[in-house]
Amino acid sequence: MTTTLKSRLHDDLTAAIKARDELRSSTLRLTITAISKEEVSGESSRELSDAEVEKIIAREAKKRREAAEAFDKGGRAAQAERERAEGEVLAGYLPQPLTDDELDALVAEAVREAAAGGAEGPRAMGAVMKIVNPKIAGRAEGGRVAAAVKRQLAGG
Repeated sequence: MTTTLKSRLHDDLTAAIKARDELRSSTLRLTITAISKEEVSGESSRELSDAEVEKIIAREAKKRREAAEAFDKGGRAAQAERERAEGEVLAGYLPQPLTDDELDALVAEAVREAAAGGAEGPRAMGAVMKIVNPKIAGRAEGGRVAAAVKRQLAGG
């Protein structure tokens, strides 16, 4: 059984090849390869869930952002632009990122939950992260989430 997200990637790859869209087809090929590698890693091969496929796409998109920054610092604007364009292709397969307000609301709720469980102050960071991470599920980067948690635990 193929996951719906994975089959969508394959269908979009076929369409991109037919349309001679080199950027899209190469980006999707690399992403599908990363998914396939993940499926055969470990002791036995397995089919990944949509959530696992989403994590791989998010990881690939993050690689593109980091590479674009590195190319910018190295004065290679054309390569940086290509990496950003590939990142945009991948972003189309990910859930909409959370706005700062949405993130702050989820974190505030998690802080209240953690406080109800007896975890308060800066030492509650781990407890709050455990509560908030599943709710965010790839819609905000870890560093951004951690910063929001620290801000709220510090009281503001």
